Amino acid sequence: GRTLHGVDLGSAHAAFLDWLVGVVRSEKVSAVLVAGDVYDRAFPSTESVALLESALVRLCQLTTVIVTPGNHDSAIRLGFGSDLFRDRLVVRARPLDAATPVVIPDADGRDGLLVYPVPYLDPDASRVSLASWAAEPLHRSHASAMGAVLGRVASDLESRRQRARTPSVLMAHAFVGGGAASDSERDIRVGGVDAVPAALFAGSGLDYVA
Repeated sequence: GRTLHGVDLGSAHAAFLDWLVGVVRSEKVSAVLVAGDVYDRAFPSTESVALLESALVRLCQLTTVIVTPGNHDSAIRLGFGSDLFRDRLVVRARPLDAATPVVIPDADGRDGLLVYPVPYLDPDASRVSLASWAAEPLHRSHASAMGAVLGRVASDLESRRQRARTPSVLMAHAFVGGGAASDSERDIRVGGVDAVPAALFAGSGLDYVA
């Protein structure tokens, strides 16, 4: 749904998706992780929805695809039907599902990778949905919400690693302190409410944070 100076970028997006499918096929990629933004707006055009559907169909014939919404997406719309999806398409749009990993099997069918998908944690909405995870009310900040999620992820990871040392990845749509925002980002900054300190991820036991 993105445009550039009024010019529709649908053909460029289609070309990129063709390239992506080709890479997944040639490299035998085990999983494609899409950490939002899938769409540029909460109400995407029918053409954008059709393009995404076509791309997911082709990708899921080759690999596992894990998708979370970003701050430009509508989490409710993107997450519609997620409980019906099986096998190769996983859409995680609810913060309370973030501490349950998607398990990617290795070549022998054993647990090869744990992927913890974290959707964009809106400072207002997520502090309500994550209230059951916190001992006290969460502060209105992205960092507070992410901290609550990371605590649950670390606990889940620790319990799993008592059985086996499986590599882990956390994929998140977040504004991490020290990163540079692009011109396309919608500014939601109110005294740092949007920022997540990079140090928050330290000590979680995760092998990689995307």
